Amino acid sequence: MGSLIERAARDLLRSNYAIALTGAGMSTESGIRDFRGPNGIWTKDPEAEKRAYQTYHKFLRDPKEYWEDILGGRSLLGNLENTKPNPGHYALAGLEGMGILKSVLTQNIDGLHEKAGNKRVLEYHGSVFKLRCPSCSSRFKREEYDLERLALEEKLPPRCDKCGSPVKGDVVHFNEPIPSDVAHESLEEAWKCDLMLICGTSAVVYPFAQLPRITRQRQVEQERKTESGLYFVKSEAATMIIEVNAELTPLTVEGISDYLIQGRTAEILPKIVEAVKELSK
Repeated sequence: MGSLIERAARDLLRSNYAIALTGAGMSTESGIRDFRGPNGIWTKDPEAEKRAYQTYHKFLRDPKEYWEDILGGRSLLGNLENTKPNPGHYALAGLEGMGILKSVLTQNIDGLHEKAGNKRVLEYHGSVFKLRCPSCSSRFKREEYDLERLALEEKLPPRCDKCGSPVKGDVVHFNEPIPSDVAHESLEEAWKCDLMLICGTSAVVYPFAQLPRITRQRQVEQERKTESGLYFVKSEAATMIIEVNAELTPLTVEGISDYLIQGRTAEILPKIVEAVKELSK
């Protein structure tokens, strides 16, 4: 593994525009339950998953009922306010601080990348700490609305300060489209990066899982020289794709990624950062 960690460090140092994609494997190492793992929320409670499929339709049909359900229920992930980033989160923030990592694209809704210090985070599936207006795409911090007071005064749903439409939680529900601004910016990042560090994702949830495949399609022409001294031009992949994950994923099996460093992100990512620092001396 040591040679792969050094290889990743060298690849990061050679990159001009590196980005990270992160998934539930990073959050579970901060004590947050996943949804589909052996002890996942949906695995343990299939009825909760069935109800989750109705949430977005409920918002569209009756925003007031949607908010009454949210405020009257218990969060499936528990209270995330006091959840802390783990060493993997801080490692990615460190890479950004060094100017190597340009952005983090995450499936996670827990806000831990921002807590760790990352400045440019694209929350592909939204955040539990924000509200969003589907009509005009405005986002608000959750504390900007006194939701409990609105419920007591029977003034639900909360409405957008900019366009007056009902707002919902920022988290993207089943059957809800990815917000267009995040989807567009994520595609731009995936298309222009020359290194993609994929951390703690099983790469099976779409459309997020499509981003590495889109990146892999980009080719560059490189001049090569034969043993006889003749030059020729060959098309090669424009992006190095590195996985850090506990298990093999479809990206590994299909050859989308260049290599996998197998293990816990909270252990491997800090080692990569230390290797980057050593090689930078």
